Amino acid sequence: MKHLFSALFACLLLNAVAFAQNVTLLKSGPMVGYSAMNETALWVQTTAPATVYFEYWDKAAPQKRYRTESYTTKKSEAYTAKLIADELQPGKKYAYELFINGKKVPRDYPLEFQSQVLWQYRTDPPAFKFALGSCNHINDSINDRPGRGYGNNYGIFTKIYEQKPDFMMWGGDNVYLREPDFDSRTGILYRNTHTRSNKEMQPLLGSVHHYAIWDDHEFGPNDSDGSYVLKQYTEEAFKLFWANPNYGPGTGGKGISGSFRWSDAEFFLLDNRYFRTANDNHIMPRQMLGDEQINWLINALIASNATFKFVVIGCQVLNPAQVFENYATYPEERARLLQAIRDARINGVFFISGDRHHTELTMLKENDRMSALYDLTVSPLTAGPSTNVADINPLRVPGTMVNDRNFATIEITGPRTDRKMTIRVFDHSGKEQWTKDITAKEISYTR
Repeated sequence: MKHLFSALFACLLLNAVAFAQNVTLLKSGPMVGYSAMNETALWVQTTAPATVYFEYWDKAAPQKRYRTESYTTKKSEAYTAKLIADELQPGKKYAYELFINGKKVPRDYPLEFQSQVLWQYRTDPPAFKFALGSCNHINDSINDRPGRGYGNNYGIFTKIYEQKPDFMMWGGDNVYLREPDFDSRTGILYRNTHTRSNKEMQPLLGSVHHYAIWDDHEFGPNDSDGSYVLKQYTEEAFKLFWANPNYGPGTGGKGISGSFRWSDAEFFLLDNRYFRTANDNHIMPRQMLGDEQINWLINALIASNATFKFVVIGCQVLNPAQVFENYATYPEERARLLQAIRDARINGVFFISGDRHHTELTMLKENDRMSALYDLTVSPLTAGPSTNVADINPLRVPGTMVNDRNFATIEITGPRTDRKMTIRVFDHSGKEQWTKDITAKEISYTR
């Protein structure tokens, strides 16, 4: 009997040690990436080489479990893994678990995802809600500038999580590279790892789908452009740490642009850095998106049958003030895009932007027969709010300026013939700052 108890104790001790080792091997995540009707991406990062996989199940039929392929994380990839749950049925809610080296790694918050609904030719498009924000600075005393940390109010991620969005749209400056990061792949991967490991962010990552674009701070130095010599490494890091469904349409895979659909909305994710002419370069043809990307965008907007066409970009588009890094500082390319929307009478276009460290809604409507165009700027999440409280924007919708750390949600509701979006902006404590309804008819051309 004594030997039996000794053996049992030894077995329990080994299991406890294995459990502790696997928890220690988890660096950040898991995170839920894109959602499609038949598959979803699941992401995780470990602290050292480890074999990872996920098991998942339909929450309405938990007796049958599915499993992704396994992957052994590598130092050369910052120990990240992106695995596909590819045995899904449309319109289902799933729960999942992470396994590292064959052992389950429990989390003290739900791990869930969803597949998109097959509604076409069957029902009205389903309602959905997404969260959005930009400018996420996580302090790092070793590499930060002297003085008070620039980042704060990390509890904002808990408040976003409590809103229960279907997905989160990260609008750029999601990571802030520091001076020691700019000149090496090592520094770039370190910064992405440090930011993604923020503990308040983890529950949000684990049960909300995530999509992202970038802006200057995760692309390179402040206000950086296509001349940045390590942009291939920041592009690589972006694709290692995010799980968008596609990259670089129309550009041969270069950069981080892409698109996806959710219900009756289509999202066009733009890259305003990879092809950009330097801000102060006025002796060459000036471009922010570049010919290939803007041609793809215009063509895709015309082809889209989505009720709402969200164009997501790191800078303000409609604000005509030629200040900071507004699109107005690239007037020819901006005019080309806006004129194409007018000439083709493209319905449902709505811009989403970040960068400015304040939130505001901009509206452009030139006459009664023109469609209203809106640009919702949402910034910052955790970085410092703007000190330019009187910031220039003659097209700002009154009452929409928020000069505090904040985020927004957009909820799409209504029958197919009468869809509307409801915008709500919240401060970092979760207190609502303003709300506004915009109907699909309001941003459509009169015939």
